[in-house]
Amino acid sequence: MISRTGVATSGAMKPNIDPIRPTQSVVAWLIDNRDGVVLGAAVAGAIVAVMLVAKLIGQRIIARETDEQHLGWRSVVGRVLAKTSIFFMVMAAIDIVATYAQPPARAQHLVDVGFTIAFALQGAIWARELILALIARRVGDGTTESALGNANAIIRVLVSVALFALAIVVILDNLGVNVTALVAGLGIGGIAIGLAAQGIFSDLFAALAILFDKPFRRGDIVRYGTTTGTVEKIGLKTTRLRGVGGEQVIMANTKLLEQEVHNVTDARVRRTWLTFGLTYQTPSETIERLPDVITEPIEAIKNCKLVRCSATAFGSSSIECELVYDDRSRDPDTLARHKSAVILAVKRAFEREGIDFAYPTQTTFTAAPDGTMVMPYPQIQPVVALDKPVVALDKKAKESRKDR
Repeated sequence: MISRTGVATSGAMKPNIDPIRPTQSVVAWLIDNRDGVVLGAAVAGAIVAVMLVAKLIGQRIIARETDEQHLGWRSVVGRVLAKTSIFFMVMAAIDIVATYAQPPARAQHLVDVGFTIAFALQGAIWARELILALIARRVGDGTTESALGNANAIIRVLVSVALFALAIVVILDNLGVNVTALVAGLGIGGIAIGLAAQGIFSDLFAALAILFDKPFRRGDIVRYGTTTGTVEKIGLKTTRLRGVGGEQVIMANTKLLEQEVHNVTDARVRRTWLTFGLTYQTPSETIERLPDVITEPIEAIKNCKLVRCSATAFGSSSIECELVYDDRSRDPDTLARHKSAVILAVKRAFEREGIDFAYPTQTTFTAAPDGTMVMPYPQIQPVVALDKPVVALDKKAKESRKDR
């Protein structure tokens, strides 16, 4: 016979063997925890039902959205709700039931691990859809320009990789894996790649800056430095413009954004300055009436409106004047035609009013030996006085002929 201490009381020595504990069956566990299981199942069913309804609502919002509502807040919420996965719903229900039913420790650990994995992945999916929807709301969906579509595709890849990498790190950390070395390795690798491809990434981020900030779009007329052209393509590294002379100008995105860029297309009006000079013999009242003289001829041209016309300075040979008008046209050829029409209209108006344009002249004044001023133009009175001597000479010539 063997005692509890394993020492033989009688007979030969026998090995000490503990009795095997009988494990509780699932049926017995359900019977013992039926109240918690029923309550947990009810709560889990209600939560899963709510998530299913939200998922269906999100899918219906996406199906019914129009082009105007495609980037609205309702669409953003619908896209997030529609991405709720069934796997997350099931694991959430199991975790809720386990919370109320109090299963064995090993089963509870497995449920916690499964819920952590499901929640990390679902959180990455929700965050991805939310970020991409907000980006699409800010910059558009990229369907109108290939560059925007390419940039959106790169953004989707970067956001997806970053979020799911973070989810994997969270999962590994909850599984007991030491992720410190992994995170450090990823950081060092990212720094090395960034330094190696610094130029490429700078142009890429410049393209993303154009995507978000929208200083110009395809088809806009821009001017930077001495170059003016129409934007044909916004790439991930370069932007291509068609110059006014017909040549194609290729500029790196980084270099382009470092300069002062003038977006001519976004201008509400094109303001044009014309300078001209009037002779000093022009009456002051006429100079004051210049706006009244040219307002009607200029505004008769479509999309043109006079801003001002006034004297600006005393020139060396004229009174300098400035004519400013606004043109709502955007086409460069139309602007050139309107400018020519304005010049001709002003010239015709001045011809009707008898207003003379000044041209570069120079008057030289000289003095006689006695100091008197010699006028640079002939005097009228001395010319009239010359008629009498001429008449007297003619009389003397006739008398001499009679004597003969």
